[in-house]
Amino acid sequence: MSHRYNRGELGTPGRGFPLIGSYGFLSDCETGALLSADGSIEWLCLPNFDSPSIFGALLDRAAGRLRFGPDEMVPVARRYEPGTNVIETTWATETGWAVVRDALAVRMDHETHIGGRRAITAEHMLLRTVHCPEGTNEIELVCDVRPDYARAGIDWDVDRELGLATATVGDMHLRLSADLDLEVDRDGVLCGSRRLGNDANAFCALAWSPEADLPTDAGRAFAKVYETGKTWRRWLERGKFPDHPWRGELQRSALTLKGLMHTPSGGMVAALTTSLPETPGGIRNWDYRYTWIRDATFALWGLHVLGLDDEARDFMDFVESACTDENRMQIMYGIHGEKELTESTLDHLSGYEDSQPVRIGNAAYAQRQNDVYGALLDSIYIHARALGGVSDSLWELAISQVEQAIDVWEQPDQGIWEARDDPKHYVSSKLMCWVAVDRGSRLAAHRGEGKRADAWRAEADRIKDDILTHGVSDRGVLRQHYDTDELDASTLLAALVRFLPGTDERLRNTVLAIRDELTENGLVLRYRVDRTEDGLHGVEGTFSICSFWLVSALAEIGEAQAARKLCERLLNMGGALDLYAEEMEPHSGRQLGNFPQAFTHLALINAVSQVIADEQAGVDRDSSERAVLTEMLPDE
Repeated sequence: MSHRYNRGELGTPGRGFPLIGSYGFLSDCETGALLSADGSIEWLCLPNFDSPSIFGALLDRAAGRLRFGPDEMVPVARRYEPGTNVIETTWATETGWAVVRDALAVRMDHETHIGGRRAITAEHMLLRTVHCPEGTNEIELVCDVRPDYARAGIDWDVDRELGLATATVGDMHLRLSADLDLEVDRDGVLCGSRRLGNDANAFCALAWSPEADLPTDAGRAFAKVYETGKTWRRWLERGKFPDHPWRGELQRSALTLKGLMHTPSGGMVAALTTSLPETPGGIRNWDYRYTWIRDATFALWGLHVLGLDDEARDFMDFVESACTDENRMQIMYGIHGEKELTESTLDHLSGYEDSQPVRIGNAAYAQRQNDVYGALLDSIYIHARALGGVSDSLWELAISQVEQAIDVWEQPDQGIWEARDDPKHYVSSKLMCWVAVDRGSRLAAHRGEGKRADAWRAEADRIKDDILTHGVSDRGVLRQHYDTDELDASTLLAALVRFLPGTDERLRNTVLAIRDELTENGLVLRYRVDRTEDGLHGVEGTFSICSFWLVSALAEIGEAQAARKLCERLLNMGGALDLYAEEMEPHSGRQLGNFPQAFTHLALINAVSQVIADEQAGVDRDSSERAVLTEMLPDE
């Protein structure tokens, strides 16, 4: 039978939104989903990370969701199955117990990639299973598909005997299979229910590819969830994780980063979501479903340190492909290498807690941000140190980008934080141009190109002199930009990229000034928004990446105890499932901004690895962790 779905009016703004940090993250390395604590999939874009959503309750309570589970709303426990991106939620109802497992199905491909490795392959299917170990439970399914960010409708055809519903959404053919009694209500929402007895099982599965092997019974669904968990555990076995109490946090960050990587292209989205606000009700809402080149440095460093060299190669291949043959390198690209990311707004959506506008696309792709050259060259340098060299094609790319950095470093730009006001001479941008030329000189020397290495070394010294002449305040602290004495957390990069040795007073002064003056409740702000003109208004939370940068910077200047204390605090402030958004509200610890955030998890890996290495170095100066870290960084 066929039912017409009428979208109707969207939900009341600002009502009933879960906390951002309470969501769970599912991934098949082509797209991802967010699972709320009440058992609802509230964000899913198909078929890719940056595609329009079919479930968008994250941004408007009536923009679509898929709920599957007991008819009570509050579970007693949630966790990731160890070593996986499979979420297990346990419910204790008045009549019994229920355990729900959720996954975006993946398998290890039978075809091997370069180097003999087997790749994680998406099954293009959302799997949800439930087991009732004690008592009985009423299980409900509510599948409210709202295609194209809730701008389109859908018709379901239901075969109740087969437990199968089908619908067409654009070029996709959706199929939902479930061992429940399915029907379509008057609003076009697909619904189902079933009472489970003791030790009984049920499932639902949503597929969007004609090749997807949709399960037809609970046994097959449970087997696919098991295979998905096994695939993630086998992937994680490739990594190298220290025997340390923080090993679990490193593994969760590694799984999250892998989940944000787009397997077909090798790109990594900065976050799964768009327009989750930096301040609830505010306007600082951006689309992060793209690949930022500045993530490359931290991605390559973090992936190589954890022994995930295959993912590092994939990401470097994506970066090389996106950046080759460009007159001017962009700061960001689409996950398939797209260069135009035109920004628009979805004014029909209320936004998370009435935070408008809701944006898709990102106008920052057209900005000049001179730090991008350093990010690329540092990633190439790290890649070369880890793998013993770079290809000729990657070296040619490095040459062109070093020369571009030399051409632009004296020009003002929008800075690392993508300010939407007049360009300025940001210190961190000059710093990263220095990184580009410094790393280029080191690579040239390694390749035996002495003349080029010497010329670039002289230019790097000229950039450094300019920064130390114009970018240091009278009290010996690195400025935000040349025309102010305001602090900026991006200058912590001076420690991370070893612009100055850890014993230099200017570096030490900068790190301690940021710790003492640019923090709220001990967490680091990007800058003081009331003292910095960034083209926007409103407030924002503390940036989690900056707090993890402070951990690494404190370690670099020899403040090992302070670094460990802050790192421990930050690890205790992760979301319900050890996931991090872009920001934290400094007093409540509430997660804010897009989620989960790759940049934050990359900074976590770097900071945690450095603290662990310092602990190991205190016991054994030749520890393997310290050796790996040293290999990734240039000599001081």
